[in-house]
Amino acid sequence: MTDRALVLGGGGLVGGAWAIGMLAGLADAGVDLTAADLVIGTSAGSLIGAQLASGRSVEELYEEQLGGPDGGVTVRVTLGQTARFLWAALGSRNPEIAVRRLGRAALGARTVPESDVHEAIGTLLPVRDWPGRPLKVAAVDARTGELTVFDSGSGVSLPLAVAASCAVPLVWPPITLGQRRLVDGGIRSTANADLASGHRRVAIIAPIPKGPGPMPSTARQAAELTRDGAEVALAVPGDAARRAMGRNLLDPARRAAAARAGRAEADAYAATMAAVWND
Repeated sequence: MTDRALVLGGGGLVGGAWAIGMLAGLADAGVDLTAADLVIGTSAGSLIGAQLASGRSVEELYEEQLGGPDGGVTVRVTLGQTARFLWAALGSRNPEIAVRRLGRAALGARTVPESDVHEAIGTLLPVRDWPGRPLKVAAVDARTGELTVFDSGSGVSLPLAVAASCAVPLVWPPITLGQRRLVDGGIRSTANADLASGHRRVAIIAPIPKGPGPMPSTARQAAELTRDGAEVALAVPGDAARRAMGRNLLDPARRAAAARAGRAEADAYAATMAAVWND
């Protein structure tokens, strides 16, 4: 087994802010998760992971969460979009079928132009090139439901990979890559922690512990990694953090509160994370 993998799950603008706060709080406690040998990012986690792997500091990212209400990006979600998302996700007990249902719903939805997604990612992602450190970005093929994992050897630009990973079905359109259409990797799993298989130590930061429908929970994936011989630590939002985050994880006005809540509750995870992560 290779050594340390950091898994950063999805959670929209607000969940991403909480994850950054958690990373900052753990660093305060002497647990530097940015020293990972591999970073795995899904949706908002891909935005964070790309920046950390490129050398941006956690503290810099944290200050950005406090600096303004929207970070330059506003994502609007209607009740109708939410209802259609849940209808697709909850329409089968089979996780593979549920993913394909969400993919079909995404392909048939009327949303913003695809160019709007690229513009938003361009605003949120200040780095353009794949980092020298290993980074994996998870997305899903909207037509087949298959997991697609991008890295520096994929021949796909970093902004395009992150845009695909962040393309929430029914909110943003699928991202075009040749003949393929790609959507948010979080519809398969909110963190895709199974991609850390083969690493001896795994830290998982999951703003959403489990998505709707039959998709596997992050706790289940963590347990499977443990069963296969890894040491695993998992951090998820507590009650106070969930209240700070609110129900709409795309509401940019919640970013600062979510970041502060993540930093505040990092103490509760510091010992567990240190036992897995630190030498």
